[in-house]
Amino acid sequence: MNFNNILIGTDNAEAMVAYYTKLFGPPQFSEGGFSGWQFGEGFVSIGTHSEVHGRNEQPGRLIWNIEEADVRGTFEKLKAAGAIVVQEPYEMDGAPGYSIATLADPDGNYFQLTTPYEMAGMSGVGGADSGD
Repeated sequence: MNFNNILIGTDNAEAMVAYYTKLFGPPQFSEGGFSGWQFGEGFVSIGTHSEVHGRNEQPGRLIWNIEEADVRGTFEKLKAAGAIVVQEPYEMDGAPGYSIATLADPDGNYFQLTTPYEMAGMSGVGGADSGD
């Protein structure tokens, strides 16, 4: 299997697309009311969804992650571009060298910058070598 896309539904697509464009540059696609940015093999897409209204009341329910070798440096660039900061970079307990920074979008959805597992000396999660 290959991860393809996560769609972030909203009733405020224009503001959400403007926000993500500020952080990550122009979307790789924008058509039919949907816009998306590619990270590695997969896309994060924004689009209006009839069942979504207002802010996310449970932002920790689904958090998408971006692996980044320089979590602190990229965090600072995103913060300077206007990112909504939830948690500044920190190292996970029991995993020295593994950094996480949590950000949010205008609808209150969380996303994180994380150190690649390999750089932190951690084994793959859910991959072929994890036994899953």
